[in-house]
Amino acid sequence: MKQKTRKSAAKRIKVTGSGKIRLQKSAKNHLLINKSKRQKKKNTGGQATNKGNEKNIKLMLPHTT
Repeated sequence: MKQKTRKSAAKRIKVTGSGKIRLQKSAKNHLLINKSKRQKKKNTGGQATNKGNEKNIKLMLPHTT
């Protein structure tokens, strides 16, 4: 049977050239007026996943290296 990519995961997760998995940090979409500048600044950019999540993510994205 053909392996299929989970499109919802593919839109949220990026794999770097070295094979690390990057996710966007949360709490940056709405209700920003209540959050401090420091909190908003800390949530910019992406973050690497932990080893426990990597196995599940690789199952969702079978065509990544």
